[in-house]
Amino acid sequence: MKTKLHRLATVAVTAGLAVGLTWGAPVEAGKADDTLNWSTNREIAVVDPYYNNTRELVIMGHMGWDGLVLRDLDSGEIKPLLATSWAWAGDTAIELELRDDVVFHDGSAFDADDVVYTLNHVSNKDNGVLTFRNVSWIKNAEKLASHKVRINLHKPFPPAFAYLSNAVFILPSGHYDNAPILAEGKPDYGAVKPVGTGPYKVTDVKAGEYVLMEKNENYFSGSTKGKPQIGKMRFRTLTEMNTQIAELMTGGLDWIWDVPKDQAERMESAPTVTIENAKTFRVSYMAFDVDGDSGTDVFTNKKVRQAVSHAINRESIAKNLVGPASEVIHSACHPDQFGCDQNVTKYDYDPAKAKSLLAEAGYPDGFEFDIYAYRQREFTEAVIGDLAKVGVKANLHFMQYRALRDIVRRGETPINHMTWGSYSIPDVSAIVSHFFTHGPEDPAKDPKTKELLDVADNSVEPDTRKLYYTQAFERIASEAYWLPMFTYAKYYAFSKDLNFKATSDEIPRFYTATWN
Repeated sequence: MKTKLHRLATVAVTAGLAVGLTWGAPVEAGKADDTLNWSTNREIAVVDPYYNNTRELVIMGHMGWDGLVLRDLDSGEIKPLLATSWAWAGDTAIELELRDDVVFHDGSAFDADDVVYTLNHVSNKDNGVLTFRNVSWIKNAEKLASHKVRINLHKPFPPAFAYLSNAVFILPSGHYDNAPILAEGKPDYGAVKPVGTGPYKVTDVKAGEYVLMEKNENYFSGSTKGKPQIGKMRFRTLTEMNTQIAELMTGGLDWIWDVPKDQAERMESAPTVTIENAKTFRVSYMAFDVDGDSGTDVFTNKKVRQAVSHAINRESIAKNLVGPASEVIHSACHPDQFGCDQNVTKYDYDPAKAKSLLAEAGYPDGFEFDIYAYRQREFTEAVIGDLAKVGVKANLHFMQYRALRDIVRRGETPINHMTWGSYSIPDVSAIVSHFFTHGPEDPAKDPKTKELLDVADNSVEPDTRKLYYTQAFERIASEAYWLPMFTYAKYYAFSKDLNFKATSDEIPRFYTATWN
């Protein structure tokens, strides 16, 4: 056991964490029974990397499934995984040789048929993959031999391998063929039992409560992911951060993240816990209802959007609430992504200018509207406080991610304050081209922006890509379609028993973790 209960309670009180918490008996978990227990506030109903696009499923995707290649975080080099070698066949085709010693969790052997089936299924828009942008560049896949495939592209797509390494997981041939049929007559692909080739396999799921994974004892030797060391992984949904912290301190959990800065700093004195603040690929943004679909037409006025942008003290939020690894951003991208140019029109914190712009727009006394958010309530509450100082009243609707995503896609939010992790893909196409090429989450549907991005996304010349992305970022900024807020920096808190390394791409690689 990590320590005795009375010592844990004393530590928690000293750290200022016991207020409002009820301490229960210590739980035999973690190192004691070789189970890494981790938690977030997200409810998981679908365990499938194509039909659930939450960050939790990105993490589980890398544990339970393998892609064809893997990107080395330190060097940026693309390395083999299910594929052993590859070569471009012109600008619009990739040929790959595949491993012949891999088996799926159900015991079936991996071969070219599985790759062809997976890529042809997910790249078919009719099959409803949630983040279709991740696979829309694939025209089809074809079998060249038992362990050789060709991926055909619609047109040149330079970041193809970035997507193959982070967002394209291989399923067994026929995986979705027997999906149950929903009442409206469509297949429920997300209800199919999870099967991959990854270092961990899904063994039990209770929707909204937990997902249990166990070490794949038959994981192939020589994988660039390495052999898994910890026996089991148990994800649990705990909606309250105070509950997560209490369970971490008493041994019921081994790992949590998104700990608020003030609580993380108080926890640093606890002898049983490691605290780490690390940068991520996730950004915070506010998207305006530019065309008035929500029924609130105030944000169709560019001066209002600019006024709101000047009214928010993003630097204060990043510094005081997010963490030292956070930084304010001005473009609709992460600074570490290829093509991300931050030299665009900027909206510095200037309440006087915000009031002036509101008066020019016809709102000298401000206005009232609804703001929608799903993550880190305190960040959005800080935004609301800043807006109140210039006479704008924002009523907060705080929701679960999936529910909010659905109403955003229906255009029902005057402003949505959300985040995007780009599936940790180090290319701006994973963010700006998702939001500004007339997809369901595009707040502007601006043809000029789309035209610029279409050129940038499909050019094989890096300089051309950068040039057109920069023009797109400037247009988005000058028109104030979005207010990019800041990069996320996560506070991780985990047991001293756990040997874990945080990475800058916001994908905890639990398959590399060990017990101390």
